[in-house]
Amino acid sequence: MTDADITTTNAADWHAWQESWDRQQEWYMPDREERFRIMLDMVEALVGTAPRVLDLACGTGTITARLLARFPDAVSTGVDLDPALLAIAEGTFAGDERVSLVTADLKDPDWTAKLPYDSYDAVLTATALHWFHSEPLAALYGQVADVVRDGGVFMNADHMIDDTTPRINAAERAQRHARMESARQEGALDWSDWWQVAAKDPVLAQPTARRYEIYGEHADGDMPSAAWHARVLREKGFGEVRPVWCSPSDTLLLALK
Repeated sequence: MTDADITTTNAADWHAWQESWDRQQEWYMPDREERFRIMLDMVEALVGTAPRVLDLACGTGTITARLLARFPDAVSTGVDLDPALLAIAEGTFAGDERVSLVTADLKDPDWTAKLPYDSYDAVLTATALHWFHSEPLAALYGQVADVVRDGGVFMNADHMIDDTTPRINAAERAQRHARMESARQEGALDWSDWWQVAAKDPVLAQPTARRYEIYGEHADGDMPSAAWHARVLREKGFGEVRPVWCSPSDTLLLALK
């Protein structure tokens, strides 16, 4: 969807905003839907087709939407701090009793007290925790371990950089960015473009202004390797941890309690 397409869209058309968010994210990750498919495959394999799920750093509710489409008997709690993305999620899932949305800062040590349930079958997150630095991320993993029931799962699909392969990393990055630039020349919106459009929308302008007060410009954290994530998750109480999907730059890591 182009800038023009969005600006002429009805501001209350939450489906259109979800679509525009998906297209912007796919500009960075063309294989995005594949990681979601594998994530839900593993949910079904390990905790069944009617899970209670915590959608961690849920954004617009991308994971929740795919979860409920595949598993109609699932329930989901989405937690995030971004008022603009939560506005889209709230509009999307309005009236759906399977979904609850919580505004909370994941760096707040008491954020889990806001959740409607004490435990979850699965905690799922994607392309969100890379803005954490290692120390607060390790602390967050300890809190996640506390809310995943015994036999439950945590999955994180995100950028996980292996510093032991610098030449491979550089070659992959160069190729990926060349493809991204080609797509942008054809009208794809990047992160900054998308937020500029949101800031002009009558419904999203105010929550977008608030999100910039909270976050400022987008910034990445440390982005440690999959091995680091696996080690820390084991230290925090997960019994088995390993990748279940990967691309040259991203990993879907599964931790079983």
